Amino acid sequence: MELEVRHLRVLCAIADTGSLHKAARELGLAQPSLSTQLRRIERALGAQLFVRARTGCRPTPLGLAVLCRARPLVAEFAAIVTETRAAAARAAGGFQLRIGATASRAIPGWLRLLRARVPRIEPALHMGVSGNALLGMVAAGRLDMAFVHEVEGSPLRIPPGLSLRVLVEREPQFVTLAADHPAASRREVSLTDLADDRWMVDSTVDGEWAALCRVLRAAGLDPEILHGDYLTAYSLAAIGEVVTVSQPTAHPRPDCAIRPLEGDPIGVRLLLAARTEAELDDVYPELEEAYWAVAREAPAYRQWLARARPPEEPEPSGTRGPVYRLVTGRPDTAAGPCRP
Repeated sequence: MELEVRHLRVLCAIADTGSLHKAARELGLAQPSLSTQLRRIERALGAQLFVRARTGCRPTPLGLAVLCRARPLVAEFAAIVTETRAAAARAAGGFQLRIGATASRAIPGWLRLLRARVPRIEPALHMGVSGNALLGMVAAGRLDMAFVHEVEGSPLRIPPGLSLRVLVEREPQFVTLAADHPAASRREVSLTDLADDRWMVDSTVDGEWAALCRVLRAAGLDPEILHGDYLTAYSLAAIGEVVTVSQPTAHPRPDCAIRPLEGDPIGVRLLLAARTEAELDDVYPELEEAYWAVAREAPAYRQWLARARPPEEPEPSGTRGPVYRLVTGRPDTAAGPCRP
């Protein structure tokens, strides 16, 4: 077996995630397939590169030496591919913009605005549940940029060399419950109002399971927490089986109520990442406009923002409609690491 760039990318992904399961998800592979590849790579090199344990995978001393040589090669190859594709697109009179994103109702409007304002750009969307995986794809040149959310208390791993723009410094996370739930009649819901409810959360989303457990423990609660994707969670919430965390921009449903949590115990930071500031400048205004358009369409979020915004605060320039500096980053937010 001869080593190829894809094999080096496998080693980097395992080291970065510390887990075969997470690395497989990041690379779009089945875990058994990734485990087989790792065994073949180690057999070809004649040495063990990772120590496998119940807590994850960590590089051996020899593995660290291989990774030091592999990372620059993977990055250089990604740069060659990116630059060649960009040059070919420009020669053909167009440019495909590869955008990665975690779930957000702002995405359709963002893509629509980009297509309308920059006709030569054709956005290609890659959705994912892991902000860390998407950021890694940007750093590796497999995506041009990523719009991700960072759950408070679970900082994302920002690869070296990426530029960041903060869209929202702290977006409060709301709760979705059945429309006939006793707490649905309240403007804000406290965690103790939900003490007898089961929760459902998607544990594959970076940081969300840990955040919910943390705030429930702080409130002295120990409810049953189920794992499930959010489409299933909303369907079960509608019939009163569970309650679930939701983005404040979530679209209202007649069978569900979306309410702020008292004290806003769960927050996320919304980030746009690319390899250069120029790339961010090209697409950030459209993302900002699209986000605040869906914010205005969400009644519970619109009311929350009206209460949260200091009346003396002016609106930032370059946007349409109300913008709330209490929670948003300005377009000139400097790039930098996530807060601890």
